[in-house]
Amino acid sequence: MPLQKPLLVLVTLLFGAFSLWALLQIGFVGIWQSGFANLGSAQITVDLIVACSLLVGFIARDCRAQGRRWWPWAVLTLAAGSLGPLAYLLWRQRR
Repeated sequence: MPLQKPLLVLVTLLFGAFSLWALLQIGFVGIWQSGFANLGSAQITVDLIVACSLLVGFIARDCRAQGRRWWPWAVLTLAAGSLGPLAYLLWRQRR
């Protein structure tokens, strides 16, 4: 799909810019505090953790199949959330 990579780049850049803005406004700890401020935000935060965990599993399996290290992507996902899998998808398409 010729539109897939430009769309992935756009989503990564926009989400990265939004994440950086939030980080600068409330800080890393503030993001986590907001994520558990009430039941609704806690549900969204736990949902993100589950989704990112599943994605790390996919990344690990994909990297092992190619003889590559998967743990840097897991660390990036742990530190930056969805930006880790988005970066992996961009890196994976680059090869």
